Amino acid sequence: MIRRRALLAGMGGAALAGGAWAAGAYRARMAATETRLAFRSNLIDSRAGPTEYAVAGHGEPLMMIHGTGGGFDQGLLFAHRLRESFQVIAPSRFGYLRSSFPSDASPAAQADALADVLDHLRIDRLAVAGGSAGALTAGAFAVRHPERCTHLVLLVPAANLTGRDPVEFGALQRVAVEAVLGSDVAFWALASLAPRQMIRTLLATDPALLDRVDPDERTRATTILAQLLPISGKSAGLRNDAHWAGTPSPTAWGDIAAPTLILSCEDDLFGTAATARLLADRIAGARLTIWPEGGHIWLGHDADVAREIAAFAGAANP
Repeated sequence: MIRRRALLAGMGGAALAGGAWAAGAYRARMAATETRLAFRSNLIDSRAGPTEYAVAGHGEPLMMIHGTGGGFDQGLLFAHRLRESFQVIAPSRFGYLRSSFPSDASPAAQADALADVLDHLRIDRLAVAGGSAGALTAGAFAVRHPERCTHLVLLVPAANLTGRDPVEFGALQRVAVEAVLGSDVAFWALASLAPRQMIRTLLATDPALLDRVDPDERTRATTILAQLLPISGKSAGLRNDAHWAGTPSPTAWGDIAAPTLILSCEDDLFGTAATARLLADRIAGARLTIWPEGGHIWLGHDADVAREIAAFAGAANP
């Protein structure tokens, strides 16, 4: 009995110690998240309410619109290799971080709010790129503000062009998403305990690729996952993206006049390669590149993506 009590006491002590460690690790992660976001972005009062954006780099302007779960910081990360040759404008879309969530949170309304950001920055025309669900806003911008869009880049575009949600989650994915939506603690715990499964589930990328890419690309993957925090500051945007990615796209893609580059990976678990092909058929003169592997975060191809975008949009604006 004494030994059993000692064992139980030891287990209880270990549990308390583990809980204390976890609580400390979580607080450290959230502190790092706050530091990462602090003082890096600005706000303007757009027609849709407060709209957040950041600017980095030098050269011709290029707007990089983040994907689901992102924010201005994800836009900067997507474009980090482009900052030496472009001035990158990275907004936070509706419902993400400090940007508002208006009653009309459609890609079209978001495109108009981003036009207000450009007015504030006194930028008349620029290249526009959108990743994943951000491609919906980028496409809407090209249609609604054609005089301001010199080039359009659709990166792993998540658009419903067939009446079927291209990023529809399976049962396991729905459980994971519902568990973390709005909960920083739940997300941190799952990302800490099962990062590879989270990369598969939330980033739609086969984690086996992590073993076949260089350390910088592995770091990029884990950084994208980590930067989904704070989930609590993105719940409205996440739900909005789920709605618009699943809704048949209202954008008149065939009306896009800007030179267009479409990039995807064949093994993207959200199936954006098929969407990319459909978009290439609808947008006159569109250029299409699909790599055999890389998943939804184009793992192993970040340098290729930057090179393609720079070659495509780096020429003097027409």
